[in-house]
Parts: sequence; C-alpha cells; structure tokens
Amino acid sequence: MQGFPGSTRFDDLELSLSPALTMLAGVLQFLTVLPTVVVFIIWFHRVRSNGGAFRPDVFTLGRGWAIGAWFVPVANLFLPHRIARQTWRASTQLGPDGADRTAPASLLTSWWVVWVLAAITGRVFSKIYMAAETVDALLSAGLLGIAADLVTVIAAILAVLFVRRLTAMQNTMATEGPYARV
Repeated sequence: MQGFPGSTRFDDLELSLSPALTMLAGVLQFLTVLPTVVVFIIWFHRVRSNGGAFRPDVFTLGRGWAIGAWFVPVANLFLPHRIARQTWRASTQLGPDGADRTAPASLLTSWWVVWVLAAITGRVFSKIYMAAETVDALLSAGLLGIAADLVTVIAAILAVLFVRRLTAMQNTMATEGPYARV
C-alpha cells in the first residue's frame, strides 16, 4: 500500500492499471462516438436539404452549413442549433388555410442545451484530468468524467428523440403535403 498527499490510499497494482484503463475507456468511447457523429451529420445535412425543398424561405444559411457549422470553433456552439431550428420550422406543416404554424421545439432546445453542457463538461474534465498530479486530483477528475459521460448519455437519448421527431415531421410533409388537415 502506498500513501499520497490527501487521505486516499491505493496499492501499486491499482496505480499502474489506472492510466491504461482510462486510455482503454477513451479509445472505446471514441470508436463508438466517431461513427455516430458521421451518421448524425449526414442525417442533419439530409433533413436540412429536405427542409430547403419544403420551405426555402425559412433558411438564412446554405445547405453546406449543416455540415460545416459543426467544425467551426465557437460557432459550433450555436450555428447547428440555428440550422436545426430553421429545419424544424421548415418541416412543420402550415395550417389548412396556409397560415404559419409553430410546432413546440422544446425537444430540440432540450437536446441542444444538454449537448452543449456535455461538450463543455467533457472539455473541462479533459483539462483537469491532464493537469492532475495527485491521486486525489485524479479521483476528482474521474468524478467529473463520470458526470460528463452521464450528461453525454442524456444528450444522446435526447438526440435520438429529436432525430425521430424531425424525421417524422418530414415524412408527414412528404406524404401529406405542406398543409395540415386540421
């Protein structure tokens, strides 16, 4: 058993395995997230393109921004949300009389807020973890990492619900037309 500053005690085996297990978890997470991100961005571009066909007047940015906005530092914290909101609006059927209707966007907003929170929490965790020099600091960083991952899981669940809802809205527009029956 080895003592470190603070009250936490670990044996040598735990200390030697910790970085390797952390690295393995990071690699597995990356291998899961990367294909998911690729598929999501392809879907995002497709629904943006569909929205442009439904109601081109709703959009302030071109279709290419549905991909590019995710890769522009700082702008990626708000531009994709703007595109998603415009796509949501373009995918909402008009009233039977042609009047503009609004579909509640609380799901979209919830997903976006939680996703941004997950991204920020993940970045903060990374910086704290890399700067940790004591076992207690590593434990604190680890707890923040767990919290970041939990927030990311919640964001992923909300993203799935958002994808399903927006896809359903676009399917309705494609099959029933731009005017709601009632």
